[in-house]
Amino acid sequence: MKQIIIDTNAWMAISEFKLDIFAAIERDLDGSYQFVILSEIIEELEKIVSQQRAKYRQAALLALGIIKAKRIQVIINKKGEKKVDDLLVEHSKKGDLILTQDSALKKRLHQPYLTIRQKKKILMVE
Repeated sequence: MKQIIIDTNAWMAISEFKLDIFAAIERDLDGSYQFVILSEIIEELEKIVSQQRAKYRQAALLALGIIKAKRIQVIINKKGEKKVDDLLVEHSKKGDLILTQDSALKKRLHQPYLTIRQKKKILMVE
């Protein structure tokens, strides 16, 4: 079973696009997947809650609520002070699928990876 790691900006897109990522992945991709999240992404979302304007704060709170409600497994990295993007690239090399909207990160990821298209579809880029 492949793991899908959802990047911070994709979590924020749930609110912005009013997108049910889980239903979209089920609809648009074949196979079964396990959703996981990096502890550093949770920290980024918590930082957004504490430091950003209302629109972004609400999106981050929604994301954190979904993570808790869906009981998404948290991966705790013990690799020191690595940036989230570097950790996502490492997981991509191991074969995990990364869902992101970050164009700079997309260039660094190993294919396949996932992205959001037309604010409603999840597309696998191979």
